[in-house]
Amino acid sequence: MLNYKDIEDIDRDEVAIYHQLRDNVFRKDNSFIADSPKVVNIILQTDIEIKSILATQEYYDEFKELLQNKNISSLYVVKKEEMQKIVGHKVHHNCMLHGIRPDETALENLDDKIIMLDAITSTENIGSIARSAAALGVNSYLIPSDAPHPYSRRSLRVSMGHISKLKYHIYKDIFQTIAELKIAGYKIFAAEVTKDAIKLQDIKAPQKWVLLMGHEGKGLSHEIIECCDRSVMIEMDGDVRSFNVGVAASILMYKFCND
Repeated sequence: MLNYKDIEDIDRDEVAIYHQLRDNVFRKDNSFIADSPKVVNIILQTDIEIKSILATQEYYDEFKELLQNKNISSLYVVKKEEMQKIVGHKVHHNCMLHGIRPDETALENLDDKIIMLDAITSTENIGSIARSAAALGVNSYLIPSDAPHPYSRRSLRVSMGHISKLKYHIYKDIFQTIAELKIAGYKIFAAEVTKDAIKLQDIKAPQKWVLLMGHEGKGLSHEIIECCDRSVMIEMDGDVRSFNVGVAASILMYKFCND
C-alpha cells in the first residue's frame, strides 16, 4: 500500500531539497532531482535509489501501478500551487523525484560501443546525446570531469530520463583514458574534419569502438586527434561546415551501430 504524506512544513530538509538542488548542484550523498512525469517514470523503471516523490494526487492516481512495487519511503502529496512555492518558480508538470545517483561504471566494465565527449560545456548537449545513445543502443557514456554532470537537473530533463539507462564513467585525463581504451581493444574514432578523415558513408565499424565528440565550437585539438586511431567526418553539402554536436553524435552513432 502506498504511503502518502501531506507536507506540513515546506522548509523541512527532505522537502527543501527540491528547491536547493538546481541544475548542476549536488549534495555529498549524490542526491539529484528529476522533473516531470515522463522523466520520473523512466527512472522508476530502473534500480536507482529513490528517496521521495513530490507530486499531485492526480499523478499518483494515474501511475499507481508503476509505484506499487517501489520501496519509496516518502510520497509527498501537494497541489500544483504548493509545488511552485516549494521549488521557487513556475512549473509546467505535476511530479518531481529525489534520488541518489547510481555509481559510475569502471572503465573496464563499459560495453563495446562507447560515446565519449571532450570539453563539452552545454548541459543540454549532455542530455540530448544521452537520449540518442539510449535510443540507438549505445549504452556506455564517457564524460570529462569538467563537463556538466549527466544527472544534473537539466541534463536529465533533456535526456527524458534515459541517462538512467546508460552506464556512465567520468574521466579526468583524456590522453590516459584513450590509452587505456586502446589497451582494452577499442578503436578510437575522432569526429572531426581532417585531410585524412574517413567519410561516414565509407566507415566499417569494428567490434569495439569509441566515438569521440569534441567541444561545441572548437572541436577536438590536434593533440587529441593524433591519439585516436582514425578521424571520421559527415559529408555535407554547400557551405555548411558542421552540425550541432548533439545532431552529429546521433548521425554518427546510427551509422556505427548499423554498419
